[in-house]
Amino acid sequence: MPNFLTRRWYGYHAVVLLAIAILLSGILTYYQWQLGAAGFLLTGGAVFYAVQARARFEKELTDYVNTLTYRVNKAGEEAVTRLPIGMVLYNEEGIIQWVNPYMAALMANETLGEPLSVISEDLSEMMEEDEQEFLLTLGSRKYRVVSERNERLLYFFNATEEQEIKELFERDKTVIGLVFLDNYDEVTQGMEDQLRSRLLTKVTDVLNSWSREQDIFLRRINSDRFIAIFNEDALYNLEQSRFTLLDEVRDVTAREKVSLTLSIGIGSGHSSPRELGALAQSSLDLALGRGGDQVAIKQANGKVRFYGGKSNAVEKRTRVRARVISHAIRDFVKESDRVIVMGHKNPDMDAIGAAIGMLKIAQVNNKDAFIVLDPDNVNHSVHKLLEAIQDHDDLWANFITPEEAREEMTEDTLLVVVDTHKPSLCIDAKLLDRVERVIVIDHHRRGEEFIEDAVLVYMEPYASSTAELVTELLEYQPNHPKLDVLEATALLSGIIVDTKSFAIRTGSRTFDAASYLKAQGADTTLVQRLMKEDLDHYVRRAKLVESASIYTAGTAIAVGEENQSYNQVLIAQAADTLLTMNNVVASFVISELDDGRISISARSLGDVNVQVIMENMNGGGHLTNAATQLTGMSLSEAEELLKEKIDDYFEGGETS
Repeated sequence: MPNFLTRRWYGYHAVVLLAIAILLSGILTYYQWQLGAAGFLLTGGAVFYAVQARARFEKELTDYVNTLTYRVNKAGEEAVTRLPIGMVLYNEEGIIQWVNPYMAALMANETLGEPLSVISEDLSEMMEEDEQEFLLTLGSRKYRVVSERNERLLYFFNATEEQEIKELFERDKTVIGLVFLDNYDEVTQGMEDQLRSRLLTKVTDVLNSWSREQDIFLRRINSDRFIAIFNEDALYNLEQSRFTLLDEVRDVTAREKVSLTLSIGIGSGHSSPRELGALAQSSLDLALGRGGDQVAIKQANGKVRFYGGKSNAVEKRTRVRARVISHAIRDFVKESDRVIVMGHKNPDMDAIGAAIGMLKIAQVNNKDAFIVLDPDNVNHSVHKLLEAIQDHDDLWANFITPEEAREEMTEDTLLVVVDTHKPSLCIDAKLLDRVERVIVIDHHRRGEEFIEDAVLVYMEPYASSTAELVTELLEYQPNHPKLDVLEATALLSGIIVDTKSFAIRTGSRTFDAASYLKAQGADTTLVQRLMKEDLDHYVRRAKLVESASIYTAGTAIAVGEENQSYNQVLIAQAADTLLTMNNVVASFVISELDDGRISISARSLGDVNVQVIMENMNGGGHLTNAATQLTGMSLSEAEELLKEKIDDYFEGGETS
């Protein structure tokens, strides 16, 4: 028996009381022996009673503890055998040694002596990840598995109902969408009121029918904008149907001989309506920045999914906007002590031409300006242009390396990024963190990655090239800059290369810009000399084209030779060449680069949005011109992945 229990019978208090009783009995004996004898007799009786009581207490306590121990053991046994919790013991090799009856009932076959994978193949994989708690699906039920690795014991708790409630909550979460008629003002400008009303009625009927079918609350907030409120379950159904609403609106308006498209921005994942609204607006801005006719879904974690984007962007730039942007840039330049212009890595004709144009804008406003160029990272196609620039002493003196750019920067420096809006693609992304003011000028569709906190963004996916945008900005500079022959030719070269000699993505504004540059002295003969190629380069491209085959729906795929590297320009040119062949509506060229990455260049005539396909492979670009780079796979694996994404596209797949 524990000492703390027995001390209650013979502790110091009992000893003291016994000593006092004996002392008093002795005193009584001295004065009157009869009373003293009686006292000793009573004291002896009390001691005898205490000893007997202690013995009875020990016996009763022992019986109680034995009974309680039996009941606890019995309850533990009942818990192990009857509670709805699975238990599995395994050895160091992962072999099952024991399971409780509940777990045995879950398994159709004998499990003792078998590896843990007999329960589930996923269980072995999750055990290797060293997670203490994880979810596992067994049949139609879900179990929360708790792993006690020190004891080599697994507990299986039935979490089916819990997960169903969680899924129900997730499906019922609110989603907010903003529906925008992309080009309503442009299409209806000058249209008779009756025709405009009929067109809007048809579009509204399609939207109302869509909202009824999908259980969506839809309300118009102005002539070309609607707000939609629904839940995650409806959003899931819309994604499964690939947002066919975009096609329906396009088809209905096409019958009226107009081209009206929708853009939808959706915010999901938040519980706050205010935050959902902000996400929806951000998604809509992203969809419009990518050219419209698509859906952008932005979640609380920042991830974005895209659907649609299969029609070519309709030009809706205005010269008023170009003039306003030009004047704003002039003001920013004047407020700066110097201007540094930077393009993307491996710059092409468009990037260098646009950079030279921005250099000229800074110079006519009496500011020192420099163009960042990494001599170790230059596109093969611009070598002749750079050689011409090196012979032009005044112009070449303004080209600096990224290291020199960092030294030139001050707090008042203005950084202008041209032909890209992604920090990861800039020649030196560190420069973005060293300045307070950044201007972005680009003609690509906006992607999820974007330069943050830019003081001015001029992004026009409807433009043929960044060189075209910069040329318009030059036209509206109050000081009327005068370009020399090489500067004007560099800008014209950027336009010609990006439009494939005015064959694709060419609008009336493109010819206006080219006309202005020609008037400034641009030499088309020099352009041809700058774009000349070597015979060996031509032969290698021809071999790439020779390897092409038609995959499906007019898509041609060419694959380079194993262990044979090609530069990016050659791959792109091969894709352009394939596009000139009969019955080819889209071309893809897969080859290995010098650094071991797999590059895919994609081109189309506009019927196929290659940007959608390339974005599904972590790339990007335009509707007719896109690319991606892949790591960790062979050419054959890249080809299989590309075919899978092409199949997804023709089934109406998502873009990102």
